[in-house]
Amino acid sequence: MPKITVLPHPELAPDGAVIDAPQKTSICDALLLNKIDIEHACGQVGACSTCHVIVVQGFDTLNELGDNEEDMLDQAWGLQPHSRLSCQARVALEDLTVELPRYTLNHAKE
Repeated sequence: MPKITVLPHPELAPDGAVIDAPQKTSICDALLLNKIDIEHACGQVGACSTCHVIVVQGFDTLNELGDNEEDMLDQAWGLQPHSRLSCQARVALEDLTVELPRYTLNHAKE
């Protein structure tokens, strides 16, 4: 089973984490199931950018980036070349390493 290594994040994963993630599971679901409470304001339908992650390792193994996801990523804080919406990115057979950005932009709250 693939593993997701989560780099340390001051609030969500202070010590980082290594979690098992079944193939085809979204990164968001894998994080939430392992008590890493990543924000997902739209209910994981790809309509916001609050679940944005940076895929440090394994980016090329994820499912293809869709047009809607690409549009939503434009609104993400700290966008990087290997950014994905964790609700849309599906785990394949390879291990991943992800970084959780320090901030999110939740337009519904702001």
